[in-house]
Amino acid sequence: MTTVATTSASTVDPNSVVQQAAQSIISGSTKSTMDVNSLVTAIVNAKVAGQTQAFANKQTTDNTQLTAVGTLKSVLSLLQSAASSLADGTTLGAFTAAGSGKGLTGSATTGAVAGSYSVTVNNIATAQSLTSKTFSSSAQLGTGTMQISVGSSNMSINIDSTNNMLSGIASAINSASGNPGVTATVVNGTDGAHLVLRSSSTGQANGINVAVNATTDNGLSSLNVTSSVTAASTATNTDGTPTTPAQTSISSTGCTQTQAGMNANFSVAGTAASSATNTVTTALTGVTMNLTSDAVGTTQTFTIAQDTSSQKTAIESFVTAYNNFISTASSLTSFDSTQVAGSQGGALLGDSMTNTIKSTIASTIAKGIGSGSSQVNLASIGIALQPDGTLKTDETALTNALSSNSGAVSKLFNSTDGVAKQLNTSLTSFLATGGIIDARTTALNADLQNISDQQTQLASYTTQLTTDYNAQFTALNTLMSQMSTQGSYLTALFDGTNSAGALATNK
Repeated sequence: MTTVATTSASTVDPNSVVQQAAQSIISGSTKSTMDVNSLVTAIVNAKVAGQTQAFANKQTTDNTQLTAVGTLKSVLSLLQSAASSLADGTTLGAFTAAGSGKGLTGSATTGAVAGSYSVTVNNIATAQSLTSKTFSSSAQLGTGTMQISVGSSNMSINIDSTNNMLSGIASAINSASGNPGVTATVVNGTDGAHLVLRSSSTGQANGINVAVNATTDNGLSSLNVTSSVTAASTATNTDGTPTTPAQTSISSTGCTQTQAGMNANFSVAGTAASSATNTVTTALTGVTMNLTSDAVGTTQTFTIAQDTSSQKTAIESFVTAYNNFISTASSLTSFDSTQVAGSQGGALLGDSMTNTIKSTIASTIAKGIGSGSSQVNLASIGIALQPDGTLKTDETALTNALSSNSGAVSKLFNSTDGVAKQLNTSLTSFLATGGIIDARTTALNADLQNISDQQTQLASYTTQLTTDYNAQFTALNTLMSQMSTQGSYLTALFDGTNSAGALATNK
């Protein structure tokens, strides 16, 4: 918001100033001292008082309107934010997804279909873990290179005298650029130190392979590991999942597999399925299932349903934002005859921009979507338009509409020509750069700048006028003082004691 400094001045009656000036001149002629500064200030203030007050009044009006437009813009932005989630269909297309027991949770997005499914979890996805044979923690294992791969990604690290203890090897693996997804740590047990390698990714395809090319070998080559996948058993559970799932196995002389890498194996509605991760996104369209170990060995009912709670919250937030706009707009355009003259109207009373916005939004809110007997409006879902223009929600009716008449709700707020969509389009136009609100703000700021420029010019004029008047009245005061001195001299010369001046006795 633009703020402009105001030049203030006292309002002075010009006739009174002229009288004061005349009196000062007379007083000067009678040997009184004339207060030139006070006289000049009074005259100058009287001359510029009208313009000064006009600028101040205009400035106050512009700033008041600028604040009002900013307030209006703020409530419109809040309304658009509330309408957006209903306009794009995401909120009304939201679903919840959850299992009936432990270890099975979920979420759903656009494309999900409400329904309940029987889900049996045979095993969850795990990441392969390898443990080396025992070494002394200070033992130097030799020198050379280690080629480490996971799936199709690999890296090579150099092992030399600076990093060939277990701790150095672990650090080199963890800090290497291009690490394919392997973490390394040293575990110190009662039997000594072990290098533990773990795949960062779950699944049977993410086994670890280590190829050592030793230049000197004091145990370095024992870290060689070749991983492969052991096929699942042909025997299956009643839901079609294998009794023994496919998993990683290794060939190594110095390492053991302490955790096999496996895919999650489960069934949905009697159909066997598998996933390399425990975040399953492919089993049901638009649905994500999350598996944990608590779900292993259980059969649960996995239910997908409309998220009526979040939908109701979004609709009620929209109603609140709309009512906030109505309340604010009414205040800004109100007229109160009980107030003193000049303070009876709101800052935007009679404003064409505000009237356009109010009219457009009100007509959109009152619209019905569809035609004939299939037409729906806000009242169809329990939201009634009040005489003052606000909306009132019947909580029970809205809840029933969301749970029992979701088609009407979806139609009313459809993402093509629904109420929220049309409203969002209008609000975007109003709030856009170059829109009617931006244009009004720009115009008000330009007017305030113009007032500031004129105030600067008036201040310069006032300064110059003060200088000129000071010079004139100072000269006048000097002249009057000289006249008074000359008058005294003439009196002494021609009109002395007993009406006999100095020249009267001059024979």
